[in-house]
Amino acid sequence: MCSAATPNSGDVRATPGSSRPHVVLLPSAGMGHLVPFTRLAAALCSGHGCDVSLVAAVPTVSSAEARHLAAHFAAFPAVRRLELDLASLDVSEFAGADPFYVRYEAIRRSAPLLAPLLAGGASAAASALVADIALASVVIPVARELRLPCYVFFTASATMFSFLAYLPTYLDANAGGGHAIGDVDVPGVCRVPTSSVPQALHDPDDIFTRQFIANARSLADADGLVVNAFDALEPEAIAALRQGTVAAGLPPVFAVGPLSPAPIPAKDSGSYLPWLDAQPARSVVYVSFGSRKALPRDQLRELAAGLEASGHRFLWVVKGAVVDRDDAGELTDLLGEAFLRRIHGRGLVTMAWVRQEEVLNHPAVGLFISHCGWNSVTEAAASGVPVVAWPRFADQRVNASVVSRAGIGAWADTWSWEGEEDDGVVSAEDIAGKVRSVMADESVRKAAASVREAAARAVAAGGRSYRSLAELVRRCRDGLVITNGT
Repeated sequence: MCSAATPNSGDVRATPGSSRPHVVLLPSAGMGHLVPFTRLAAALCSGHGCDVSLVAAVPTVSSAEARHLAAHFAAFPAVRRLELDLASLDVSEFAGADPFYVRYEAIRRSAPLLAPLLAGGASAAASALVADIALASVVIPVARELRLPCYVFFTASATMFSFLAYLPTYLDANAGGGHAIGDVDVPGVCRVPTSSVPQALHDPDDIFTRQFIANARSLADADGLVVNAFDALEPEAIAALRQGTVAAGLPPVFAVGPLSPAPIPAKDSGSYLPWLDAQPARSVVYVSFGSRKALPRDQLRELAAGLEASGHRFLWVVKGAVVDRDDAGELTDLLGEAFLRRIHGRGLVTMAWVRQEEVLNHPAVGLFISHCGWNSVTEAAASGVPVVAWPRFADQRVNASVVSRAGIGAWADTWSWEGEEDDGVVSAEDIAGKVRSVMADESVRKAAASVREAAARAVAAGGRSYRSLAELVRRCRDGLVITNGT
């Protein structure tokens, strides 16, 4: 059970009470984790008067991560880059595992190497550490050894965070049934059906499962929990986390979302911005399935046919491989030359990286077909763009349920989900019908606009998320730590 927060002493930290706390941020791997961390860095540095360092584990898994880090440090030279050279890892131990989960493990096993970075060396000593949830169980002890306040940043939804926080209680109560995870009723939040549980968690031997459960059991040892969420989008989950309904003994929860995209100048917007500029208002369907997964070839072809049959203009970002460095395919190979000729002018298809927040904020965009990675959901919510939710993997069905409950889009909950026996191909007819239906739904458009306004209020000076982040900064500045009475 956590006692009151108290200043600590005899440690490597910056002097408590100094006007500019030095906050060290430690992301894990993948754009879904890195992007919220760089946005948090920008908010702390530019809006809340912090000195900020960002730890970069090198080399990155994907080219997208390397590009994003380079652009971020160029745009925010005040943010220190701290490189963590990872300890060697025998990847043959994890044959067939997701490469990003393997990278989580590499960073986790390198946690002892963090101590000299956090102690300062040639740069300023840290006032506090904000660590990625994927690293929590191994990083919190390192911070404790240094007597350094440690906050855990959950980069996905508050609803998924609630599931994570409650899972140890669920597993302990159902120990007689082995590891099997059925429907999980998260107190004060919602039921997460077994079909929405991330696929890896159904395998007790999966590397991700071991990491996930260890991190969940470590939450009470953190000094605070940070989540990129806001009340208007997830009122039940945020309230249940704050009030301790989800799990006993959790430290303070800081809901600081939606974290705004950092103003990083674009070197090249390719052809998509001029093309969008030429389209009528709210006429374009934007299609992207994120940076982590690629649709099977047969599903790509059906999606192409569905977009064409919908009758709407579209901008489609196509991904052909799980890791972008392995993506050597050509659009003509993936979609066929005839399709690309037929949609010329009405549709724009690209394999290039786009600035998604720039696309979603463009007045021509009226709908987003999304995998429901949490960055994509929060960007759509902040932009007021309705969503057709097509989750495929990990926490995405939980995030899609947030979209559905908030009324800002439609979840096609019978569409394909990786690993299910009936993970069939969604037909072009079904895709076209869903696009036409949501594009014509005025109630969804109004709900999305309302959530957009609420998001803007939350992060504006004096808003609930702004005040939550300001309180986190105050605690970092004053050197407040949670003690367990040990």
